[in-house]
Amino acid sequence: MRNLVMTLTAMTAVTATLGTAGVAAAAPRVDTRAVLQRDSDALLAQGAPGVLVELDTARGDVRVRSGYGDTAARTPVPWDGRFRVGSYTKTFVAATLLQLVGEGRLTLEDPVERWLPGVVRGNGNDGRAVTVRQLLQHTSGLPEYLAGLPYLFEREGFERHRFDTVTQEQAVALAMAFPPEFAPGTRWSYSNTNYALAGMIIERVTGHTWQHEVRRRIVGPLGLRDTVVPGTDPDVPRPHAVGYERFPAGGTPDDPSYGEPIDATRLNPSWGGAAGAIISTAADANRFLRALLGGKVLRPAELAEMRRTVPTNDEFRANWPGARYGLGLMWVPNSCGGSWAHGGDIHGYRTRNGVTPDGTRSVVVSMNTDSFQRAPGVPKPTKDITIDLIDHALCGGH
Repeated sequence: MRNLVMTLTAMTAVTATLGTAGVAAAAPRVDTRAVLQRDSDALLAQGAPGVLVELDTARGDVRVRSGYGDTAARTPVPWDGRFRVGSYTKTFVAATLLQLVGEGRLTLEDPVERWLPGVVRGNGNDGRAVTVRQLLQHTSGLPEYLAGLPYLFEREGFERHRFDTVTQEQAVALAMAFPPEFAPGTRWSYSNTNYALAGMIIERVTGHTWQHEVRRRIVGPLGLRDTVVPGTDPDVPRPHAVGYERFPAGGTPDDPSYGEPIDATRLNPSWGGAAGAIISTAADANRFLRALLGGKVLRPAELAEMRRTVPTNDEFRANWPGARYGLGLMWVPNSCGGSWAHGGDIHGYRTRNGVTPDGTRSVVVSMNTDSFQRAPGVPKPTKDITIDLIDHALCGGH
């Protein structure tokens, strides 16, 4: 969840094969499973202890896995393993808030001050100038509350505070100690503070916690039986891979080296809150993506708002070239046009995903670390390490 949210040259030939698949009747059929297995295996050299990939299509599902869910026991990632989805939580929260918009209970142009009077104030921050849309779109300019939680990013502090509770109100108050990055609506910058506030607005509008509303409006209706919307519970329900975390121990901020991994599976996820606390499975995470883009979660008007995008910044586009951001969804160009997605990083887990614009084909990638130490001799990636895999899954055969 830190950047949140970065290709493997060996896959160039595979990309070329996929790009021609289906063009002519005589073209060879792509073995999607073999391609995804090769892509999954390649992520181990980037530092993933284990990888789980599930591709869902109208013709059936494809699942592959690589490496270990438990490196000491040398056991694989469970096929139905639960994992923390990090900032993929934001898509659930944005969809919930957009349902409320569709019901006429608030508008995207409402100022934050209307619902949370006096909360966004101080050091140049002003909730009267920030709209609900700008929160969901990351164009508010509000500072990042994680800057006020430095212990999350060094080993001693993490181990001392991993079970502490941080409420959304406390998180926002931490953010208000910093000045805004820019005037609302003038630029784009990813800030978890936006979604902490979105969760608080859901509670103010409905009288229920954001967790309750996500369960009632999305998890329950879609039958996401293995998805958990936790409060302060530190556990990941079994089965699950061990979530490994390495902390910086040298290098540069742009390309750090890391110390030995620790087991970070258990932690109090309250600091992530509406920005990153949900736990799910690959099957459930895919089901939500396909239902959302398939029009089963939002009315057409609200889904259209969700898919109205703005340019991201250079840092974000370095990982996802050409990426644009909507409301809790990002658009990523690929070899067959583009896909919708929202990944997430949190201690012990990294989630990446993608879904076709019509919601008929989606893929979820889970790795049991968000701190990647490359194998010796492996060059630093020039973009997010899953981009090729996701492209092959969404644009290939099967």
